[in-house]
Amino acid sequence: MLDKRQFYIDGQWVAPQASHDFDVIDPSTEEVCAVISLGDEADTNTAVAAARQAFDSWSQTSKAERLVLLEKLQTIYNERADEMARAISTEMGAPIALASTSQCGAGSSHIKNLIRALKGYEFDQPLGDHAPDNRILHEAIGVCALITPWNWPMNQVTLKVVAALAAGCTMVLKPSEIAPLSSLLFAEMIDQAGFPAGVFNLVNGDGLGVGSQLSGHPEVDMVSFTGSTRAGIAITKNAADTVKRVALELGGKGANIVFADADEKAVMRGVRHCFNNSGQSCNAPTRMLVERSLYEQAVAIAAETANKTAVNTASLEGHHIGPVVSQMQYDKIQGLIEQGINEGGRLVAGGLGKPEGLEKGYYVRPTVFADIHNQMTIAREEVFGPVLVLIPFDTEEEAISIANDSPYGLTHYVQSQDSEKANRVARKLRAGMVQINGTFLGAGSPFGGYKQSGNGREGGVWGLEDFLEVKAVSGWN
Repeated sequence: MLDKRQFYIDGQWVAPQASHDFDVIDPSTEEVCAVISLGDEADTNTAVAAARQAFDSWSQTSKAERLVLLEKLQTIYNERADEMARAISTEMGAPIALASTSQCGAGSSHIKNLIRALKGYEFDQPLGDHAPDNRILHEAIGVCALITPWNWPMNQVTLKVVAALAAGCTMVLKPSEIAPLSSLLFAEMIDQAGFPAGVFNLVNGDGLGVGSQLSGHPEVDMVSFTGSTRAGIAITKNAADTVKRVALELGGKGANIVFADADEKAVMRGVRHCFNNSGQSCNAPTRMLVERSLYEQAVAIAAETANKTAVNTASLEGHHIGPVVSQMQYDKIQGLIEQGINEGGRLVAGGLGKPEGLEKGYYVRPTVFADIHNQMTIAREEVFGPVLVLIPFDTEEEAISIANDSPYGLTHYVQSQDSEKANRVARKLRAGMVQINGTFLGAGSPFGGYKQSGNGREGGVWGLEDFLEVKAVSGWN
């Protein structure tokens, strides 16, 4: 069992000012794998003060100076990738193959892409030929509170921390207390790279404690949060009194529209994508909308794919899904599966309980519901587990209407070999991202959503600009 009862504040590892131990649970075994401390208000205030003290000097560093340190960080991160993959796999249950590639790899990719965005970004720009004495300056917003989730820990930590560093901001990171080990390792990497004291600080804590203290803190200029819509609303309200910027990346209920002319692998691809990371992705395609002429065939393919989806421990090599992250998540998912059955959904794969032979650990059976309509609870709430619902449609207009009939608008998907139709539908979908025929978003593409999926964008130039203020100056010579 690891002892991780320290915070990284003002360039050094320090003991918490008031000890409140918290057990980190390995979801594959339900055993304690580490002990951390949850911070109190004194720890939060100390970290914010360190970030405030460091801001004036760090915000005035040149782009070249920041690039040197970020490139060192990238090298260190890649050199310690095996450590990072093991930490992620242990803390949140990602199978080691997924942790080594997609989970750890996301962090490396975001560091690389944000370095590229910084190299090409001009912080000082002319307004235009019509006003030659006017300049537009892009300046660091200030001290940032970065609050990250457990499901893709390094994906979210790097998107926030590296963008904030590139913009010239200082920060306090509060990772999820459920999966803090990867962030503590990342703090070691920041220290190893040689960032100045106070620029990056880490305090562990829960949402009601350190999270609330940061979002309402008068010396914090911005909160960047990824997590549930419920928590995002609470953070926004708490931040309102100090009129700080709040950037939110929240939940999703992705619609995957499968037209009758979709390629033959579209349904299988959609099921696998939904189940990836044990369904614990805000952008998962959890609602499969299928044109009626293809519907029963799609139900059969989805059920077969789910039944062939292996479930096993995170430490085992191979292509399988692991457990969900916690007992709380497991219980929530079981409750929603039960509600789907009670509301009349046709269960064609999976269901309640754990897979055979996996009684210890938070394992969920890969589950598929057919004959769902869009007003059922399981079609509207974010399950955050390996659970897919299938909904039939008759016309293009009906498919778009069903897809958009959601409080969320993060990522939708379109499957059609008619490119004109696919592009037309993509334009009408109310979501921050649309993926057509299994293609992935390009490096540096903006990540974020419409409606209750949040505001702001992460990644690339958009992610950098989330952490910048805009200043107009006239009379510039």
